[in-house]
Amino acid sequence: MRIAIIGGGYVGLVSGACFAEFGVAVAVVEADAAKREMLLHGQIPIYEPGLDKLVADNVAAGRLTFPATLAEGIAGAEAVFIAVGTPTRRGDGHADLTYVFAAVEQVLRELDHPVVIVTKSTVPVGTGRKILQMARELRPDLGVEVASNPEFLREGSAIGDFMRPDRVVVGAESDMARDVLRRLYRPLNLIETPILFTGIESAELIKYAANGFLAMKITFINEMADLCEKVGADVNDIAKGIGLDGRIGRKFLHAGPGFGGSCFPKDTLALMRIAEEAGAPSRLIQSVVAVNDARKEAMAARVVAACGGDVRGKTIAVLGLAFKPETDDMREAPSLPLVRGLVSRGARVQAFDPEAMNTAKALLPEEVALTPDAATALTGADALVLVTEWNEFRALAPARLKELMRGDVVVDLRNAFDPQALRDAGFAYTGIGRPNI
Repeated sequence: MRIAIIGGGYVGLVSGACFAEFGVAVAVVEADAAKREMLLHGQIPIYEPGLDKLVADNVAAGRLTFPATLAEGIAGAEAVFIAVGTPTRRGDGHADLTYVFAAVEQVLRELDHPVVIVTKSTVPVGTGRKILQMARELRPDLGVEVASNPEFLREGSAIGDFMRPDRVVVGAESDMARDVLRRLYRPLNLIETPILFTGIESAELIKYAANGFLAMKITFINEMADLCEKVGADVNDIAKGIGLDGRIGRKFLHAGPGFGGSCFPKDTLALMRIAEEAGAPSRLIQSVVAVNDARKEAMAARVVAACGGDVRGKTIAVLGLAFKPETDDMREAPSLPLVRGLVSRGARVQAFDPEAMNTAKALLPEEVALTPDAATALTGADALVLVTEWNEFRALAPARLKELMRGDVVVDLRNAFDPQALRDAGFAYTGIGRPNI
Protein backbone atom coordinates (compact mmCIF):
# COMPACT_ATOMS: atom_id res chain seq x y z
CA MET A 1 0.00 0.00 0.00
CA ARG A 2 1.25 3.49 -0.82
CA ILE A 3 0.19 6.81 0.72
CA ALA A 4 1.35 10.42 0.63
CA ILE A 5 1.41 12.90 3.50
CA ILE A 6 1.42 16.60 2.69
CA GLY A 7 3.37 18.39 5.42
CA GLY A 8 6.46 17.17 7.22
CA GLY A 9 5.78 18.94 10.50
CA TYR A 10 4.98 17.33 13.83
CA VAL A 11 1.82 15.48 12.82
CA GLY A 12 2.93 14.66 9.30
CA LEU A 13 6.37 13.37 10.20
CA VAL A 14 5.27 11.30 13.18
CA SER A 15 2.31 9.85 11.27
CA GLY A 16 4.44 9.15 8.20
CA ALA A 17 7.15 7.36 10.17
CA CYS A 18 4.61 5.30 12.08
CA PHE A 19 2.65 4.31 8.97
CA ALA A 20 5.96 3.28 7.40
CA GLU A 21 6.65 1.15 10.46
CA PHE A 22 3.34 -0.58 9.70
CA GLY A 23 4.87 -1.61 6.36
CA VAL A 24 3.22 1.07 4.23
CA ALA A 25 5.16 2.95 1.54
CA VAL A 26 4.97 6.59 2.68
CA ALA A 27 6.00 9.72 0.80
CA VAL A 28 6.16 12.80 3.06
CA VAL A 29 5.97 15.95 0.93
CA GLU A 30 7.56 18.93 2.69
CA ALA A 31 7.35 22.28 0.90
CA ASP A 32 10.01 23.94 3.03
CA ALA A 33 13.25 23.22 1.19
CA ALA A 34 15.42 23.68 4.28
CA LYS A 35 13.36 21.21 6.33
CA ARG A 36 13.37 18.71 3.48
CA GLU A 37 17.16 18.94 3.26
CA MET A 38 17.38 18.26 6.98
CA LEU A 39 15.17 15.20 6.64
CA LEU A 40 17.15 13.91 3.67
CA HIS A 41 20.30 14.11 5.81
CA GLY A 42 18.75 12.34 8.76
CA GLN A 43 18.17 15.48 10.82
CA ILE A 44 14.81 15.85 12.59
CA PRO A 45 13.55 19.46 12.75
CA ILE A 46 11.49 18.79 15.89
CA TYR A 47 12.24 17.08 19.18
CA GLU A 48 10.20 13.95 19.85
CA PRO A 49 11.72 11.02 21.77
CA GLY A 50 12.49 8.08 19.46
CA LEU A 51 11.47 9.84 16.25
CA ASP A 52 15.01 10.16 14.86
CA LYS A 53 15.56 6.40 15.02
CA LEU A 54 12.11 5.56 13.66
CA VAL A 55 12.63 7.87 10.67
CA ALA A 56 16.15 6.58 10.02
CA ASP A 57 15.08 2.93 10.17
CA ASN A 58 12.22 3.37 7.73
CA VAL A 59 14.23 5.53 5.34
CA ALA A 60 16.89 2.81 5.32
CA ALA A 61 14.21 0.20 4.64
CA GLY A 62 12.95 2.23 1.69
CA ARG A 63 9.46 2.64 3.11
CA LEU A 64 9.76 6.37 3.99
CA THR A 65 10.77 8.94 1.38
CA PHE A 66 10.86 12.73 1.07
CA PRO A 67 10.23 13.44 -2.63
CA ALA A 68 11.24 16.70 -4.28
CA THR A 69 7.89 17.34 -5.95
CA LEU A 70 4.24 16.92 -5.10
CA ALA A 71 3.62 14.99 -8.30
CA GLU A 72 6.29 12.48 -7.34
CA GLY A 73 4.90 12.18 -3.84
CA ILE A 74 1.30 11.44 -4.76
CA ALA A 75 2.08 9.14 -7.70
CA GLY A 76 0.32 5.83 -7.13
CA ALA A 77 -0.95 6.80 -3.67
CA GLU A 78 -4.25 5.34 -2.50
CA ALA A 79 -4.62 8.05 0.15
CA VAL A 80 -3.25 11.57 0.44
CA PHE A 81 -3.15 12.89 3.98
CA ILE A 82 -3.30 16.64 4.60
CA ALA A 83 -1.11 17.38 7.62
CA VAL A 84 -0.34 21.08 7.29
CA GLY A 85 -0.70 23.69 10.01
CA THR A 86 -4.03 25.17 11.11
CA PRO A 87 -2.92 28.04 13.36
CA THR A 88 -5.31 30.40 15.06
CA ARG A 89 -6.46 33.04 12.60
CA ARG A 90 -5.58 36.56 13.62
CA GLY A 91 -8.47 38.63 14.85
CA ASP A 92 -11.25 36.08 15.35
CA GLY A 93 -9.84 32.90 16.91
CA HIS A 94 -10.90 30.60 14.09
CA ALA A 95 -8.56 27.97 12.70
CA ASP A 96 -6.76 29.35 9.64
CA LEU A 97 -7.42 26.90 6.78
CA THR A 98 -5.33 28.73 4.20
CA TYR A 99 -2.65 26.02 4.11
CA VAL A 100 -5.21 23.21 4.08
CA PHE A 101 -7.13 24.45 1.06
CA ALA A 102 -3.95 25.43 -0.77
CA ALA A 103 -2.55 21.92 -0.28
CA VAL A 104 -5.80 20.29 -1.39
CA GLU A 105 -5.97 22.43 -4.53
CA GLN A 106 -2.37 21.58 -5.45
CA VAL A 107 -3.04 17.87 -4.92
CA LEU A 108 -6.20 17.96 -7.04
CA ARG A 109 -4.41 19.69 -9.92
CA GLU A 110 -1.58 17.13 -9.90
CA LEU A 111 -3.68 13.98 -9.50
CA ASP A 112 -4.02 11.50 -12.32
CA HIS A 113 -5.92 8.73 -10.49
CA PRO A 114 -8.68 8.32 -7.87
CA VAL A 115 -7.57 8.77 -4.25
CA VAL A 116 -8.96 9.40 -0.81
CA ILE A 117 -7.97 12.82 0.52
CA VAL A 118 -7.73 12.53 4.28
CA THR A 119 -7.57 15.47 6.68
CA LYS A 120 -5.10 14.71 9.47
CA SER A 121 -4.82 18.39 10.38
CA THR A 122 -7.24 19.61 13.02
CA VAL A 123 -9.96 21.34 11.03
CA PRO A 124 -13.33 22.89 11.91
CA VAL A 125 -16.58 21.08 11.25
CA GLY A 126 -17.55 21.35 7.60
CA THR A 127 -14.00 21.41 6.20
CA GLY A 128 -14.22 17.90 4.77
CA ARG A 129 -17.46 18.77 3.01
CA LYS A 130 -15.77 21.82 1.42
CA ILE A 131 -12.83 19.68 0.28
CA LEU A 132 -15.25 17.21 -1.31
CA GLN A 133 -16.91 20.09 -3.14
CA MET A 134 -13.49 21.29 -4.35
CA ALA A 135 -12.76 17.81 -5.66
CA ARG A 136 -16.05 17.63 -7.54
CA GLU A 137 -15.52 21.06 -9.07
CA LEU A 138 -11.79 20.84 -9.93
CA ARG A 139 -11.54 17.17 -10.86
CA PRO A 140 -14.94 15.81 -11.86
CA ASP A 141 -13.05 13.34 -14.05
CA LEU A 142 -11.63 11.51 -11.00
CA GLY A 143 -13.42 9.57 -8.32
CA VAL A 144 -11.85 11.49 -5.42
CA GLU A 145 -13.29 10.76 -1.98
CA VAL A 146 -12.72 12.57 1.30
CA ALA A 147 -12.23 11.33 4.87
CA SER A 148 -11.38 12.80 8.26
CA ASN A 149 -8.85 11.00 10.44
CA PRO A 150 -8.00 13.27 13.39
CA GLU A 151 -4.77 12.75 15.31
CA PHE A 152 -4.59 12.31 19.07
CA LEU A 153 -0.83 12.57 19.56
CA ARG A 154 0.63 13.93 22.78
CA GLU A 155 3.93 15.68 22.32
CA GLY A 156 6.60 13.71 24.13
CA SER A 157 4.80 10.37 23.68
CA ALA A 158 3.51 10.66 20.12
CA ILE A 159 5.00 7.44 18.78
CA GLY A 160 3.45 5.36 21.54
CA ASP A 161 0.14 7.15 21.05
CA PHE A 162 0.17 6.31 17.34
CA MET A 163 1.29 2.71 17.72
CA ARG A 164 -0.91 1.91 20.73
CA PRO A 165 -3.84 4.33 20.50
CA ASP A 166 -6.94 4.32 22.67
CA ARG A 167 -8.94 4.48 19.44
CA VAL A 168 -8.77 5.46 15.80
CA VAL A 169 -11.48 7.80 14.51
CA VAL A 170 -12.36 7.75 10.81
CA GLY A 171 -14.98 10.01 9.29
CA ALA A 172 -15.85 8.48 5.94
CA GLU A 173 -19.03 8.20 3.89
CA SER A 174 -18.00 6.10 0.90
CA ASP A 175 -17.05 2.45 0.58
CA MET A 176 -13.78 3.45 -1.07
CA ALA A 177 -12.72 5.74 1.79
CA ARG A 178 -13.70 3.25 4.48
CA ASP A 179 -11.87 0.42 2.71
CA VAL A 180 -8.63 2.39 2.28
CA LEU A 181 -8.53 3.56 5.91
CA ARG A 182 -9.51 0.13 7.22
CA ARG A 183 -6.63 -1.50 5.32
CA LEU A 184 -4.21 1.22 6.39
CA TYR A 185 -4.93 0.65 10.08
CA ARG A 186 -5.17 -3.14 9.84
CA PRO A 187 -1.95 -3.70 11.87
CA LEU A 188 -3.74 -2.26 14.90
CA ASN A 189 -6.22 -5.15 14.77
CA LEU A 190 -3.53 -7.27 16.43
CA ILE A 191 -3.87 -5.21 19.61
CA GLU A 192 -7.65 -4.91 19.22
CA THR A 193 -7.65 -1.13 18.85
CA PRO A 194 -11.20 0.18 18.46
CA ILE A 195 -11.68 1.85 15.08
CA LEU A 196 -14.68 4.16 15.13
CA PHE A 197 -16.24 4.94 11.76
CA THR A 198 -18.43 8.03 11.74
CA GLY A 199 -19.66 10.72 9.40
CA ILE A 200 -17.15 13.36 8.36
CA GLU A 201 -18.62 16.13 10.54
CA SER A 202 -18.66 13.87 13.60
CA ALA A 203 -15.00 12.95 13.20
CA GLU A 204 -14.03 16.60 12.84
CA LEU A 205 -15.93 17.53 16.00
CA ILE A 206 -14.61 14.57 18.03
CA LYS A 207 -11.12 16.03 17.92
CA TYR A 208 -12.23 19.42 19.20
CA ALA A 209 -14.55 17.90 21.79
CA ALA A 210 -11.78 15.66 23.15
CA ASN A 211 -9.30 18.51 23.53
CA GLY A 212 -11.96 20.80 24.95
CA PHE A 213 -12.90 18.24 27.59
CA LEU A 214 -9.28 17.58 28.61
CA ALA A 215 -8.58 21.32 28.78
CA MET A 216 -11.66 21.64 30.97
CA LYS A 217 -10.31 18.99 33.38
CA ILE A 218 -7.03 20.90 33.69
CA THR A 219 -8.83 24.18 34.27
CA PHE A 220 -11.12 22.60 36.84
CA ILE A 221 -8.28 21.20 38.95
CA ASN A 222 -6.46 24.55 38.69
CA GLU A 223 -9.51 26.31 40.11
CA MET A 224 -9.71 23.69 42.85
CA ALA A 225 -6.05 24.41 43.59
CA ASP A 226 -6.90 28.07 44.16
CA LEU A 227 -9.68 27.02 46.51
CA CYS A 228 -7.34 24.65 48.35
CA GLU A 229 -4.94 27.50 49.02
CA LYS A 230 -7.75 29.49 50.62
CA VAL A 231 -9.09 26.72 52.87
CA GLY A 232 -5.91 24.79 53.74
CA ALA A 233 -6.57 21.68 51.65
CA ASP A 234 -4.07 19.89 49.38
CA VAL A 235 -4.95 19.75 45.69
CA ASN A 236 -2.91 16.56 45.24
CA ASP A 237 -5.24 14.82 47.67
CA ILE A 238 -8.25 16.30 45.91
CA ALA A 239 -7.00 15.05 42.54
CA LYS A 240 -6.42 11.54 43.90
CA GLY A 241 -9.76 11.49 45.66
CA ILE A 242 -11.78 12.39 42.57
CA GLY A 243 -9.49 10.64 40.09
CA LEU A 244 -10.14 7.26 41.70
CA ASP A 245 -13.75 7.63 40.60
CA GLY A 246 -13.93 5.65 37.36
CA ARG A 247 -16.34 8.17 35.90
CA ILE A 248 -13.73 10.93 36.25
CA GLY A 249 -10.34 9.25 35.87
CA ARG A 250 -6.91 10.29 37.09
CA LYS A 251 -5.45 11.82 33.94
CA PHE A 252 -5.25 15.59 33.36
CA LEU A 253 -5.84 16.37 37.03
CA HIS A 254 -2.43 17.89 37.72
CA ALA A 255 -2.63 21.46 38.98
CA GLY A 256 -0.19 23.90 37.44
CA PRO A 257 0.31 27.27 35.74
CA GLY A 258 -2.25 26.64 32.98
CA PHE A 259 -2.16 24.64 29.76
CA GLY A 260 -0.19 25.60 26.68
CA GLY A 261 1.16 23.89 23.59
CA SER A 262 0.11 23.54 20.00
CA CYS A 263 -3.32 22.00 20.55
CA PHE A 264 -5.33 22.96 23.63
CA PRO A 265 -5.10 26.77 23.34
CA LYS A 266 -5.94 26.96 19.63
CA ASP A 267 -8.46 24.11 19.68
CA THR A 268 -10.48 25.45 22.62
CA LEU A 269 -10.56 28.86 20.98
CA ALA A 270 -11.61 27.36 17.64
CA LEU A 271 -14.28 25.19 19.29
CA MET A 272 -15.65 28.28 21.02
CA ARG A 273 -15.93 30.09 17.65
CA ILE A 274 -17.43 27.04 15.91
CA ALA A 275 -20.10 26.77 18.60
CA GLU A 276 -20.87 30.48 18.49
CA GLU A 277 -21.31 30.48 14.71
CA ALA A 278 -23.50 27.39 14.86
CA GLY A 279 -25.82 29.14 17.30
CA ALA A 280 -24.97 26.75 20.16
CA PRO A 281 -22.41 28.68 22.23
CA SER A 282 -20.38 26.61 24.69
CA ARG A 283 -20.23 28.56 27.92
CA LEU A 284 -18.01 25.92 29.50
CA ILE A 285 -15.37 26.27 26.79
CA GLN A 286 -15.65 30.05 26.91
CA SER A 287 -14.85 29.89 30.63
CA VAL A 288 -11.98 27.45 30.07
CA VAL A 289 -10.33 29.83 27.60
CA ALA A 290 -10.79 32.89 29.82
CA VAL A 291 -9.70 31.18 33.05
CA ASN A 292 -6.62 29.61 31.48
CA ASP A 293 -5.46 32.84 29.87
CA ALA A 294 -5.86 34.70 33.16
CA ARG A 295 -4.04 31.96 35.07
CA LYS A 296 -0.95 32.08 32.89
CA GLU A 297 -0.81 35.86 33.18
CA ALA A 298 -1.13 35.62 36.98
CA MET A 299 1.91 33.39 37.53
CA ALA A 300 4.37 36.29 37.55
CA ALA A 301 2.43 37.96 40.35
CA ARG A 302 2.52 34.68 42.29
CA VAL A 303 6.31 34.67 42.08
CA VAL A 304 6.52 38.32 43.08
CA ALA A 305 4.37 37.61 46.15
CA ALA A 306 6.61 34.69 47.14
CA CYS A 307 9.60 37.03 46.86
CA GLY A 308 8.11 39.47 49.37
CA GLY A 309 6.21 41.68 46.95
CA ASP A 310 9.11 43.03 44.89
CA VAL A 311 11.53 41.38 42.47
CA ARG A 312 13.30 44.50 41.25
CA GLY A 313 17.02 43.78 41.11
CA LYS A 314 16.55 40.15 42.15
CA THR A 315 17.83 37.17 40.18
CA ILE A 316 15.17 34.57 39.36
CA ALA A 317 16.14 31.12 38.10
CA VAL A 318 13.46 29.73 35.78
CA LEU A 319 13.74 26.00 35.14
CA GLY A 320 11.72 24.71 32.20
CA LEU A 321 10.51 26.73 29.22
CA ALA A 322 8.73 24.20 26.99
CA PHE A 323 5.02 23.84 27.67
CA LYS A 324 5.58 20.27 28.92
CA PRO A 325 8.48 17.81 29.34
CA GLU A 326 9.88 15.76 26.44
CA THR A 327 9.29 18.45 23.83
CA ASP A 328 10.92 21.65 22.61
CA ASP A 329 7.53 23.23 21.83
CA MET A 330 6.98 26.66 23.41
CA ARG A 331 3.76 27.59 21.67
CA GLU A 332 1.48 29.22 24.26
CA ALA A 333 3.83 27.98 26.99
CA PRO A 334 3.12 29.30 30.52
CA SER A 335 6.79 30.26 30.74
CA LEU A 336 6.32 33.07 28.23
CA PRO A 337 3.96 35.39 30.17
CA LEU A 338 5.75 34.42 33.38
CA VAL A 339 9.21 35.44 32.18
CA ARG A 340 7.95 38.58 30.46
CA GLY A 341 6.08 39.55 33.61
CA LEU A 342 9.15 39.10 35.79
CA VAL A 343 11.37 41.07 33.41
CA SER A 344 8.84 43.91 33.24
CA ARG A 345 8.91 44.07 37.03
CA GLY A 346 12.67 44.54 37.09
CA ALA A 347 13.85 40.98 37.76
CA ARG A 348 16.94 39.46 36.20
CA VAL A 349 15.92 36.08 34.78
CA GLN A 350 18.30 33.15 34.26
CA ALA A 351 16.51 30.37 32.39
CA PHE A 352 17.23 26.83 31.24
CA ASP A 353 15.34 24.05 29.46
CA PRO A 354 16.86 20.73 28.31
CA GLU A 355 15.42 20.97 24.78
CA ALA A 356 13.76 24.35 24.15
CA MET A 357 16.74 26.72 24.29
CA ASN A 358 16.94 27.35 20.54
CA THR A 359 13.21 28.01 20.40
CA ALA A 360 13.39 30.28 23.44
CA LYS A 361 15.90 32.67 21.87
CA ALA A 362 13.32 34.09 19.50
CA LEU A 363 10.48 34.22 22.02
CA LEU A 364 11.90 35.61 25.25
CA PRO A 365 13.02 39.17 26.00
CA GLU A 366 16.64 39.94 25.16
CA GLU A 367 17.35 40.66 28.82
CA VAL A 368 16.82 36.99 29.74
CA ALA A 369 20.03 35.05 30.32
CA LEU A 370 19.69 31.64 28.67
CA THR A 371 22.10 29.33 30.47
CA PRO A 372 23.79 26.09 29.34
CA ASP A 373 22.48 24.04 32.25
CA ALA A 374 20.34 24.12 35.38
CA ALA A 375 23.27 24.69 37.70
CA THR A 376 24.27 27.88 35.89
CA ALA A 377 20.69 29.13 36.00
CA LEU A 378 20.56 28.53 39.75
CA THR A 379 23.91 30.10 40.54
CA GLY A 380 23.41 33.26 42.60
CA ALA A 381 19.61 33.13 42.24
CA ASP A 382 17.41 34.75 44.86
CA ALA A 383 14.51 32.52 43.86
CA LEU A 384 13.86 29.36 41.87
CA VAL A 385 10.73 28.95 39.77
CA LEU A 386 10.00 25.47 38.41
CA VAL A 387 7.82 25.83 35.31
CA THR A 388 8.29 22.53 33.42
CA GLU A 389 8.73 19.28 35.35
CA TRP A 390 11.61 17.68 33.44
CA ASN A 391 12.98 14.67 35.35
CA GLU A 392 16.38 16.27 35.77
CA PHE A 393 14.77 19.10 37.72
CA ARG A 394 12.81 16.72 39.95
CA ALA A 395 16.12 15.19 41.01
CA LEU A 396 17.61 18.45 42.31
CA ALA A 397 18.51 17.92 45.96
CA PRO A 398 17.83 20.67 48.51
CA ALA A 399 21.49 20.59 49.53
CA ARG A 400 22.53 21.26 45.94
CA LEU A 401 20.11 24.17 45.71
CA LYS A 402 21.63 25.60 48.90
CA GLU A 403 25.10 25.44 47.38
CA LEU A 404 24.10 27.25 44.20
CA MET A 405 21.46 29.77 45.23
CA ARG A 406 21.86 33.02 47.08
CA GLY A 407 18.26 33.23 48.27
CA ASP A 408 15.82 30.77 49.78
CA VAL A 409 12.62 31.14 47.74
CA VAL A 410 11.29 28.17 45.75
CA VAL A 411 8.12 28.53 43.69
CA ASP A 412 7.06 25.11 42.41
CA LEU A 413 4.44 25.61 39.69
CA ARG A 414 4.21 21.85 39.03
CA ASN A 415 4.23 20.43 42.57
CA ALA A 416 7.23 18.35 41.57
CA PHE A 417 9.35 18.93 44.69
CA ASP A 418 9.04 17.57 48.22
CA PRO A 419 7.78 20.59 50.21
CA GLN A 420 8.88 19.26 53.59
CA ALA A 421 12.40 18.43 52.42
CA LEU A 422 12.83 21.93 51.08
CA ARG A 423 11.41 23.56 54.20
CA ASP A 424 13.65 21.40 56.40
CA ALA A 425 16.59 22.70 54.35
CA GLY A 426 15.57 26.29 55.11
CA PHE A 427 13.72 27.18 51.93
CA ALA A 428 10.51 29.19 51.72
CA TYR A 429 8.48 26.83 49.55
CA THR A 430 5.36 27.77 47.59
CA GLY A 431 3.48 25.20 45.52
CA ILE A 432 0.17 25.11 43.68
CA GLY A 433 -2.85 24.29 45.83
CA ARG A 434 -0.72 23.09 48.72
CA PRO A 435 -0.93 24.30 52.32
CA ASN A 436 1.86 26.72 53.22
CA ILE A 437 2.71 25.08 56.53
